[in-house]
Amino acid sequence: MALKIIHLAFEHYRNLCAGSLSPCPGMNVIYGRNAQGKTNLLEAMWLFTGGRSFRGARDGELVAFGQDKATLNLQFYSEEREQEAELTILNGRRSAALNGVPKRSPAELVGKFRAVLFSPEHLSLIKSGPALRRNFMDAALCQVKPAYAPLLSRYNHTLVQRNALLKDIPRHAELLDTLEIWDDRLARYGDAIAKERASYIEKLEGPARELYAGISENKECFGIQYQKSAENLREALAVARRDDLQSGHTTVGPHRDDLEVTVDGVSARAFGSQGQQRSLVLALKLAEADVLERESGETPVILLDDVMSELDTGRQNYLLNRLDGRQVFLTCCEPDAVKRLEDGALFEVRRGELYVPTFGAGYRDQNG
Repeated sequence: MALKIIHLAFEHYRNLCAGSLSPCPGMNVIYGRNAQGKTNLLEAMWLFTGGRSFRGARDGELVAFGQDKATLNLQFYSEEREQEAELTILNGRRSAALNGVPKRSPAELVGKFRAVLFSPEHLSLIKSGPALRRNFMDAALCQVKPAYAPLLSRYNHTLVQRNALLKDIPRHAELLDTLEIWDDRLARYGDAIAKERASYIEKLEGPARELYAGISENKECFGIQYQKSAENLREALAVARRDDLQSGHTTVGPHRDDLEVTVDGVSARAFGSQGQQRSLVLALKLAEADVLERESGETPVILLDDVMSELDTGRQNYLLNRLDGRQVFLTCCEPDAVKRLEDGALFEVRRGELYVPTFGAGYRDQNG
């Protein structure tokens, strides 16, 4: 069953003029020149997942200049019924309500409205260091398995405590005996995290390979492998103890693991083109949606921000016309690209105002 946005209303949010969006259940293309407000619409939708702004903005920065408060209202279909969520941003903080019931925190919306996001920042998944790839796995797992979030929190807390102890031991040798306690705890949580990540990547690999084949028109082969820094963390911590004491930090564990992504058997990070790297990240994010659907029983909403640039015509056509069975929101600047949309809804954003134009023979408006 597909989760769908029915209606989004916004007031005093970023640069958007007060208004609303009623999308179609399939492909929704939001186009316009840069800095008009396209990404702000996707950001407003994303906030209902319970997460923070994917652009790193603080809550207070989401309110329009000169205004005290911003409000967002989302009507969506999930869990076989229509639901309604509201977010209010006041005094630099967000508050949330679901179906008229106030929530203690916006984080309580996690698992109620699910979405998968691609933004230009996600290109760093391939190009940058392993921290972002670990974050990708952890964020995806938190949506698939809510119990993963507290497990990750316990591991990170234990890691901080162990690192502090490693720095103290050279000055207080009597603390060395207590290191065993933290090693046992870190190994217990760390092995559980590595197991969950490895299992998730195993589930992700098949759909990601299939999606990348479609995006690349079967010209290239996708590969992915979870790389552990230690097979048995308890043993690895014992072996690395001397190095850890010298460096003052923990050198093995899930916080040092990585994800290797390949094209035709070679490293995408080292040898992939910009277009290939963008396509690989797209395949990963769309596969994330597939796994989330399989695990939760609902197809999440897909949010694709500025995804068309640096993709050739074939890859653009695949995104516009081959993502069946999902509600997709795609932003782009190129007016020529949207002319190739075979079915769906088109929205134009100009200076923060949303327009629904009449467009082309294949166009179906939001009520169609």
